[in-house]
Amino acid sequence: MLFKALSAAVYGIDANLIDVEVDYSGVVTEKDILHTVGLPDAAVRESRDRVRAAIKNSGYSIPPTQITINLAPADLKKEGSGFDLPIALGILGAYGALRIDNVEQFLMVGELGLDGSVRPIPGMLPVAILAREKKIPNLILPAANAAEAAVVEGVNVYPVASLLDVIDLLNSTILGQVQREPFRVKTEDLLGELQLFSVDFKDVRGQQTAKRALEVSAAGSHNILMIGPPGSGKTMLAKRLPSILAPLSFEEALETTKIHSVAGVLDSAAGLVTQRPFRSPHHTISDAGLIGGGIIPRPGEVSLAHNGLLFLDELPEFPRNVLEVMRQPLEDHTVTIARASMSLTFPARFMLAAAMNPCPSGYSHC
Repeated sequence: MLFKALSAAVYGIDANLIDVEVDYSGVVTEKDILHTVGLPDAAVRESRDRVRAAIKNSGYSIPPTQITINLAPADLKKEGSGFDLPIALGILGAYGALRIDNVEQFLMVGELGLDGSVRPIPGMLPVAILAREKKIPNLILPAANAAEAAVVEGVNVYPVASLLDVIDLLNSTILGQVQREPFRVKTEDLLGELQLFSVDFKDVRGQQTAKRALEVSAAGSHNILMIGPPGSGKTMLAKRLPSILAPLSFEEALETTKIHSVAGVLDSAAGLVTQRPFRSPHHTISDAGLIGGGIIPRPGEVSLAHNGLLFLDELPEFPRNVLEVMRQPLEDHTVTIARASMSLTFPARFMLAAAMNPCPSGYSHC
């Protein structure tokens, strides 16, 4: 019997729809054999062991037969643990553990623990946006990712804590209507909250000339370089610069949240990035760490600083090749990373602030 569930894979900052097709042969074997096809990476291939244990510890059993799991389209490389949940539901649906035989109104993502618990995964906001674009009304996801996905209007978000919770949710569906209230957040309240900064520009006493320069820089989103001896307050001022930048609009907040979600640095409790990012990489960072990279490219520091501030402390200590790769993002406000399998573009519109000493010893008398 064939059973199909819908899931998603994130490439860059956008998600692609993935069909999870499960078919079992019906031929009795000594034990169940799970075979995954569709260019899975190691994490996806290992899902068969997590899924097998999660189903068993949830009170169900897998029939002793050969089960084929296809992740379509088969020419896109699949990575990550987010396919665990749809694979498990596909297996359960294939041999009749679900009361419904069609789950095309649900998009499912989530990692499974061996006890059947559903664990959070990165990149949930692009998945929610994909569900809205594809007109899939319901999104089933880990409870820890609910606040992040719920900022997308037009999609019913159903957070779940375990595999049994998902089964109960689907089995309670009557004539396509889910008998549970979706999780909702008020996006206007998130952006309307008082902006509280751990360090604030108003705390600085003195430094009138430097503060005036930073105010002009913040007003026009100009890049700025601060030169001065150690202890003169360059880093202190730079850390407080985001507190005088203009507040994020909802569109900017959504785009920034997508990048942080894909990179796995988003605060799951917040759900939405409401303050302009401040990124301060160490001078030992590589060029790939700065602009992004990987077999399936991931955003780097220039993209994580999108709509915010990128601060380079001790600028002369950065390798020349690292500084050179920033030229194109500063001009075009995007980063394009080409690999053999794909080419992805990340946004990188940021304000650059840098600090350095006047000479190698730190003082201008060299």
